[in-house]
Amino acid sequence: MTDRAKVVLWSDYVSPYAFVAKALAYALEADYEIDVHWRPYTLDIASFQGSVEQRDPHHWRRVRYAYMDARRFANKQGLTLMGPKKIYYARAINAGMLYAQQHGVFRAYNDLAFERFWRRDLDPEDVDQVAGTLMQAGAPEGFAAFLDGEGGARHDALRAEAEASGIFGVPSFVFEGEIFWGGDRVFLLRERLDDKGVPRRR
Repeated sequence: MTDRAKVVLWSDYVSPYAFVAKALAYALEADYEIDVHWRPYTLDIASFQGSVEQRDPHHWRRVRYAYMDARRFANKQGLTLMGPKKIYYARAINAGMLYAQQHGVFRAYNDLAFERFWRRDLDPEDVDQVAGTLMQAGAPEGFAAFLDGEGGARHDALRAEAEASGIFGVPSFVFEGEIFWGGDRVFLLRERLDDKGVPRRR
C-alpha cells in the first residue's frame, strides 16, 4: 500500500485569512485521499506590518483593507469576524493546537479557537483562557505545563522549521515542497494534486 499524499498547512489563529481558509482545508481532506498536517506558525505581526506606533497612513490603509477583504470571505461562510482590539502574540493559542493534536481533539479545538477569538471571546495570550478552550474541546488539564515545557519548545522549533523552508505568512499550504500561500491559491493546489494523480474520494 502506498503512503497517502501529505499537505502541510501552516496556520495562525489570529490571522483573518487563516480563519477563512479553515473551511477550504477541511474541504481538501473531504475531496482528496490526503492527510492535512496542521502546524502553528506564530506571526510576528509588528515585524511586517509595523507596530501600532510605527504605522503610517499607508500601513493603516493596508490593514483596513485586509480586514475588509477577509470579512467578505467570512460573510460568505456565515462566520463572524470582528477585528481584534490590539496586536497579539499568539504563541499560547497556537501551542494549543499541538496540545489538542496530542490529545485527539484537534478539530474541536481548531473550530473553537478560531471562532472564539474572532468573536473577541478569547484572549490568545491568556494561558488560562486557552486551557479552558482546550478543555471545552475535550482535552485534559495540563496545558500550562505543556506550554512551559515540551509544547512551547516544539512550537518554537516548528516556527524555525517553517521559516527555514520558506514560509513567511499564513495560511500556507505545502505539497511536495511547493508553497501555496493564501486561501485564494487553493485552486492551484487542487490542480497540482490532480496533476500528481492524487485520488479523489468517491
